[in-house]
Amino acid sequence: MKRIEKLLKALPEQIDALLVTNYKNQKYLTGFDFEDGLVVVTRNGSYLLTDPRYIEAAKKETDPQFQVMLFSGKLSCQLASLLSGCKTVGYEDASITVERKNSYERALPGFTLVPAGRIIEKLREIKEPCEIEKIVAAQRIAEKAFDHILGFITPDRTETEVALELEFTMRRLGAKSTSFNTIAVSGKKSALPHGVPEARKLERGFFTLDFGALYDGYCSDMTRTVVIGKADSEMKKVYETVYAAQTAALEAYDFGKTGAQIDAVAREIIYKAGYEGCFGHGLGHGVGMDIHEAPGVSSASATPFETGHVVTCEPGIYLEGKYGVRIEDMVVFGENSVEDITRSPKNLIEL
Repeated sequence: MKRIEKLLKALPEQIDALLVTNYKNQKYLTGFDFEDGLVVVTRNGSYLLTDPRYIEAAKKETDPQFQVMLFSGKLSCQLASLLSGCKTVGYEDASITVERKNSYERALPGFTLVPAGRIIEKLREIKEPCEIEKIVAAQRIAEKAFDHILGFITPDRTETEVALELEFTMRRLGAKSTSFNTIAVSGKKSALPHGVPEARKLERGFFTLDFGALYDGYCSDMTRTVVIGKADSEMKKVYETVYAAQTAALEAYDFGKTGAQIDAVAREIIYKAGYEGCFGHGLGHGVGMDIHEAPGVSSASATPFETGHVVTCEPGIYLEGKYGVRIEDMVVFGENSVEDITRSPKNLIEL
């Protein structure tokens, strides 16, 4: 079933048309990557509106189920014409600004505008095989960058230098960009799950690298924690505990289970090892066009896993003022299998 057909099937009966303003949702539906324009979906036709800067590319790249049109004249007149026969028009309330919503109300005085929720995001939750291929490709780029960075890291490097080298390498290998801001934090800063790299030399001890590539609109996400210098016995215990928690959680992922059930598996191992209160985030999250999307993998996640889900598994232990460890892989729920698609080694690496 085509994506536009899935959307129309999911659209509530009382909504006659949908204004798609989230640019990732626009790309998902139309196949065209642009940020200045509007996608209008009605039960009788679908339209991509853009300006002269994008019109030539849009005509070449947009799904033929969409009619590509130039913005022309007053927006109110053009929209009213496209929405002829409609009464109730939905808008993406999760991503639209109040100002933009008000502008559409002014442009469409004869229509009733209603919030449509995350209809398209819900469709995006289930990845098609072609989407999974792009996610895997993004992950392979990140893994090659990690292989490279292990030979780049020395105690004389700074966190910023390592982060930039990772990002440059992923771009050189074919990524459009990073899928999120790279985390490269060493020593005491490794206790910060989302610490920011600084122009300071790497501190001895744990060094956490959390990064991903964006490839053809799809994200990857991985974390590895290495050691600058040698790990003492306590550091090894922390690392082995996180590794054991991740291993058990990865083995527990299965169709029909929920994120809450998997989160509990990892959390029990960490807590029993004496680190209760030191794992302050959920076990994982969905990944796709956004780096964080449904389904979640946390104590609050009640969605059963099914074919097409792509999620992370990233337990961690963070000892305030001391150090932290996180290991993260990506998991794909395929047609008949659950696969950890991350290939980078997870043994304790000392540099």
